[in-house]
Amino acid sequence: MSLSRHFLRKIPSQTLKPYLRSISTAAADSSTTAPSHHNHHQRNHEFLPPSNYLNSWTACKDPKEAEAKLALLRREYAKKVKEVRKEYIQEMELQRIEKMRKAEAKKEAQRIANEERKAAKAAEKKAKAMEREAAEEEFRKTLLKERQEKLEYWRMREMKFSEKKKDKRDLVRRQSSIWIDEKELEKKTLEVICDAIQL
Repeated sequence: MSLSRHFLRKIPSQTLKPYLRSISTAAADSSTTAPSHHNHHQRNHEFLPPSNYLNSWTACKDPKEAEAKLALLRREYAKKVKEVRKEYIQEMELQRIEKMRKAEAKKEAQRIANEERKAAKAAEKKAKAMEREAAEEEFRKTLLKERQEKLEYWRMREMKFSEKKKDKRDLVRRQSSIWIDEKELEKKTLEVICDAIQL
C-alpha cells in the first residue's frame, strides 16, 4: 500500500466533503460560464427510452433453465443488434446520398455561376468591341470630313488665285495698247533690240 492511499484512508470522509463540494461547484461554474458545443449537444440530445434488457434478468434455481433463458436472451439481443446495425447502415447510406446530392447541387450552382460569369464577360467584351467600332467609324468620318473640307478650301483658294491672276492679266491687257502674246514675247523682244541697235 502506498503512502498516499494510506493517508487518504486515514482521513475521515467528513473532512473531505467540503473540498469535494468546492471542486464540484467550481467545475459546474466553469461549465456554465463557458458552454461548449459538446455540452449544448448533450443538453439538446434526445435519448432513446431505456432498454427492456436492463435489469430483466432474474436468477433461476435450475441451471438448465437459467442457461436456456440466457441463450434466448442472447438470441434476442443479437437480433436487436442486427436491426440496429441495419438501421445504422441505412441511415449512413441516406446521409451519403444526401451529401452527394448537396455536392452535386453545389457543383451545378458553381457551373451555372461560371456560365453566367462567362456570358457576362462575353457580353461586356462584345459591348466594348461595338463601342470601339463605333468610335473608329466616327473617327474615320471625322477624318474624311476634314479631308473634304481641306480639299474644298484648296479648291476655293486655287479658284481665287486663278481669278486674281486672270483679273490682273485683263488689267494689264486693258492698260497696254499693244498686247504681246507670251509665245511671241521673246521674238518681239529680239526684234525691238535689233531695231534699237540699227538706229
